[in-house]
Amino acid sequence: MAGSHARKKQWTPDKVRERIQTSMILNRLTDHVHGKVEMSATQVTAGLGLLRKVLPDLAVTDVNLDGELRNRDISDKPLTSEEWEARYSTH
Repeated sequence: MAGSHARKKQWTPDKVRERIQTSMILNRLTDHVHGKVEMSATQVTAGLGLLRKVLPDLAVTDVNLDGELRNRDISDKPLTSEEWEARYSTH
């Protein structure tokens, strides 16, 4: 399989270290959410800040039938019904 060699990722020690650190932070935050680990607010904030540096932000792009392009950011803070209506109502 001559073509499969070209598709292999080049893993460097820095890239491996970054992946391990990212998964450790994510696992720690997940354990905190599930009540397995206690973390202070400062630790949670720091962990989320570090994840934002290595993981892409999620966003939704919506193209309506009129061809208008709208971006919607996904937040960890839910909106109330009134906030949602005020922000996204098409009327």
